[in-house]
Amino acid sequence: MTLPVPRTYAFPPGGLPPMDADAALNRAVFTTAYAFIPAVTMRDITTSYFPDWHRTRAWIIARPLSGFAETFAQYAVEVAPGGGSDRPEPDTGAEGVLLIASGAAHLTLNGAAHLMQSGGYAFLPPGCAWTLHNRGTTPLQFHWIRRRYQPATGLPTPAPFVTSDEANPIRWMPGTDTWGTTRFADPADLSHDMHVNIVTFHPGGLIPFAETHVMEHGLYVLQGTARYLLNTDWVDVAPGDFMWLRAFCPQACVATGTEPFRYLLYKDVNRHPSLTL
Repeated sequence: MTLPVPRTYAFPPGGLPPMDADAALNRAVFTTAYAFIPAVTMRDITTSYFPDWHRTRAWIIARPLSGFAETFAQYAVEVAPGGGSDRPEPDTGAEGVLLIASGAAHLTLNGAAHLMQSGGYAFLPPGCAWTLHNRGTTPLQFHWIRRRYQPATGLPTPAPFVTSDEANPIRWMPGTDTWGTTRFADPADLSHDMHVNIVTFHPGGLIPFAETHVMEHGLYVLQGTARYLLNTDWVDVAPGDFMWLRAFCPQACVATGTEPFRYLLYKDVNRHPSLTL
């Protein structure tokens, strides 16, 4: 199947819900096996601000924490016109991925200039030199995933690259054209210790079994709706919702609605598990 145009990239709504909103309808869930953070919780009063970033705010959706995300941090970042950073990454050992939701990002990466727009994707290895600015007249909104890179003996640090969602094909699962993955890093390249991909289901597409595996997951819904199995619970998910799944948390999915269901997926890969807690 071909993917209908346009592709959309959800982002937190900001603002505040009406004062007469029913808080009982919030649906946010935090458990030892998973967390479900719906888009409605990502409002102005839950934003954070960072040193060395100007005219910028962010929703920190996941962070390393005992009993929560252990291997990564995930943000949704909004940069007002004229904002940005010349020193965006404070940790020289961190790698990152950027996915542009809306607006235009002026990225410099090891001295090369890139204009990134909706669907633009960048991989930033540890120690690379990069800056990011919004030189437009509308807000820049993007997703940023950070992880402390784990070197492996005999393998080089992966190279930086800039690409886009549309420039990369959907790799359909064997025997189906309703469930597939857009892979930005080659799965055979063991220098990468994380994959940040986009998973696509056409309406009615599904994961036909309860996946249970060692990889930790962060899933941010970019487009469409689905029913998602998180451990023992089936949860209705929609654009802007976030799911964290600890290692071995069972998961499955059934896409609903009339448009593709798509999410940004983080997972840790290609390394031996640590034998210490």
